[in-house]
Amino acid sequence: MRKLLPLIGTPSQSHPGGRSAMTCRFRCGDACFHEVPNTSDNAYVGEVIAGAIGRRAMVRAAAVVTVAAAAGAAGVAGALPAAAAPGDISGNGSGNSGGGNSANSGKPGGKAARGLRYSSVAPNTADAVTVPDGYGQNVVIRWGEPILRGAPAFDPDKQTAAAQAGQFGYNNDFLALLPIPGECDRQLLVANHEYTDEVLMFRGYDPANPTRQQVEVAWAAHGLGVVVVQEDRRTGKLTAVPRHHLNRRVTATTEFRLTGPAAGSHLLKTTADPTGTKVLGTLNNCSGGTTPWGTTLHGEENFNQYFANSGRATDKRYGIGTGATERKWERFDKRFDVAQEPNEVHRFGYVVELDPYDPASTPRKHTALGRFKHEAATVRLTEDGRPVVYSGDDERFDYFYKFVGSKRMKKGSSRAVREHNLSLLDEGTLYVARLTGDSPAIEIDGTGKLPADGEFDGSGEWIPLATATARGSVSHVEGMSAEEVFVFTRLAGDKVGATKMDRPEDIQPSPVTGKVYVALTNNTNRGVGANAKADEANPRNANKHGHILELTERLGRPESTAFAWSLFLVAGDPDDPATYFAGFPKDDVSPISCPDNVAFDPYGNLWISTDGSQLGSHDGLFGVATRGARRGELKQFLTVPTGAETCGPIVQERRVLVAVQHPGEVDGATVETPASTWPDGAGKIVRPAVVAVWRKDGGDIGV
Repeated sequence: MRKLLPLIGTPSQSHPGGRSAMTCRFRCGDACFHEVPNTSDNAYVGEVIAGAIGRRAMVRAAAVVTVAAAAGAAGVAGALPAAAAPGDISGNGSGNSGGGNSANSGKPGGKAARGLRYSSVAPNTADAVTVPDGYGQNVVIRWGEPILRGAPAFDPDKQTAAAQAGQFGYNNDFLALLPIPGECDRQLLVANHEYTDEVLMFRGYDPANPTRQQVEVAWAAHGLGVVVVQEDRRTGKLTAVPRHHLNRRVTATTEFRLTGPAAGSHLLKTTADPTGTKVLGTLNNCSGGTTPWGTTLHGEENFNQYFANSGRATDKRYGIGTGATERKWERFDKRFDVAQEPNEVHRFGYVVELDPYDPASTPRKHTALGRFKHEAATVRLTEDGRPVVYSGDDERFDYFYKFVGSKRMKKGSSRAVREHNLSLLDEGTLYVARLTGDSPAIEIDGTGKLPADGEFDGSGEWIPLATATARGSVSHVEGMSAEEVFVFTRLAGDKVGATKMDRPEDIQPSPVTGKVYVALTNNTNRGVGANAKADEANPRNANKHGHILELTERLGRPESTAFAWSLFLVAGDPDDPATYFAGFPKDDVSPISCPDNVAFDPYGNLWISTDGSQLGSHDGLFGVATRGARRGELKQFLTVPTGAETCGPIVQERRVLVAVQHPGEVDGATVETPASTWPDGAGKIVRPAVVAVWRKDGGDIGV
């Protein structure tokens, strides 16, 4: 279970964070090799915006100022002094109830936590999805399988944009399973299609000279997919139901509505859309979330890589380059050329909301949730029914955010109720996190050694950035207007001194305890050169394995502006003194590296998928207990094929779903010289796919 594999010769060695060079090229535009976008000293932001877009006098109605300023003051009043200890925040303490270092000083006896009683999968490099003994699996749906009426069967040598627009898209990431009223044994599967890897899609692909047909196929392969799936009652097996009336594809050319406080802003107006309220497509949707009112949320992440020829400081802060893009889309549509359409890029980087029950509905981009590289968007409700949305900005040294809505969710399914609920994310306050450790700085030496108190922990505050109301919006950031905050959110975070984190990705509140878990994938630039050095929330310099932060909102209230935090897990080889598993003895846990997407099972266990493992094994899915005597016991549930990343985990009582993203994405691989034969064997094109795993005896997962 603990055996580690050598890194020599593995595809993950080429780039920081364990990704292959090919993955970095096509998914994030070589973000790890660009200059770190966050070079802020938290003082220059106003000058950057002034130079990029010009200063404008901002006129606000007196009522808006009064309402928003009061909201901001109330929020700030709830914050604690930066040096407050976690125990001072609430009776919940620092989030270690159920077993901290002292509670787990000896190895707990008894069985693994309920939901985690399976034989751990050993680290491996098999070109397959490897699952525990006694478990079965099936491919639910692959890239290119037809889901809409009239769509042809997949033919890799006869791809067209029209065909792809009716077929399951490429590189599935976030997954959601929703019930279908009145249809027994069927559920609605919603998937993100994050990005395309043209080298593995088209025979003879020439990266320097893509054809219009190849580009248009790629546009159609991006976006979102909705497909009904049928379950086998005897097992947990799922199969896609093609041509169902709820099936849908959303692509890079589908019309979206821009909503919220920045909609209609001059910053969002283009030649094609002088209103600043409509945009074509969604790009690079990574993870997401589901809402209590029955919709799905999708985070636009590495949108920067699709836009060419920028020279503005605001664009540089988002990693947008000065030259041509990898895919060369700007040759075929001027909206991807910043020099020709300077505002088009401002229309990406938002959270998208989709109503999967209405195939004719227009998806929305919510500007009130801010513009950055959204890894995910997960929702919980306050006691009075207002939405709170958490989202990480997946970049080295960037931040994580929270939006607290001001409107209450309504119950029911009428058109009026659904329309009201679809507006819930347009009014409220956007916050960014600032964390303070409770140990002396001298004890945080960058090696990962625990401080004298035995934990990396401390207190934090949510800093208000801007408030949107029905009557207008107000900024809480000096030198920035509200519309600037919502469009240039990273710069607002710089201005208020948010804490620079090690690639904050997926964020999930526990449905059992209410504690919030933040996956921080890695940051090999931490402490290197002039970059920010280790701090208590990011305790390792040259952090290649990542960690998971556990956050406890003040009084357990999600709308609170103060919180306690601790590092729940510091990833890596358990034999490495720098690793930490919530205090659980490390001689019986699985090695883990680069946590990415996270999810909860029905028992309150946290499930972690990885992206770019630096331990020599393929990426995988892991379950870990978050409470009780076995808190911190981590067990690997599966691994994915060569070159693949584990995405979109869903853990239900009888099945686990994962999105196997970019299989075969290894440096030098092409359609003609594949690095993987998954999922269909030798001689077949490698295809991203969704996989279901279940117990062969029909029992519940991990019990």
